[in-house]
Amino acid sequence: MKSQEARSTSSCSACKLLKRRCSPSCPFAPYFPADEPKKFVKVHKVFGASNVSKILQEVAECRREEAMNSLVLEAEVRLHDPIYGCIGAIASLQRKMAELQHDLALAQARLACYLDHHHPPFLVEASNFNVELSPSELIMADGDPFCSFQFP
Repeated sequence: MKSQEARSTSSCSACKLLKRRCSPSCPFAPYFPADEPKKFVKVHKVFGASNVSKILQEVAECRREEAMNSLVLEAEVRLHDPIYGCIGAIASLQRKMAELQHDLALAQARLACYLDHHHPPFLVEASNFNVELSPSELIMADGDPFCSFQFP
């Protein structure tokens, strides 16, 4: 009996923040437990309790946990980057990936050039590396148009 009383008096983090009594049928309780108050604070700050409640009503019950986890993630990112939110994070990762792909292609071209010059029996064609470099990246100080670095 005592454990039921403890549950009925313990409010979810949403009801605590909204300063209302948490009922056993509270729609927020399963997704915003009392021991994780920051989750609802972030979601409330970005979306508002009314909108979160509407989303909970519109989403199928089997998908509500995923929806709330998505709202929490979006709220965290939106608070970090209020203008671009998740799109800003995705764009940043895409830029970084493009830079890394370019660096990899350059390293592969340099390796192919090195193998060409120092290991003639093991010739490696740059086309095997899917290299897409501009001519300026391939010009070397001594005039060799296929290498963009000097050998030691």
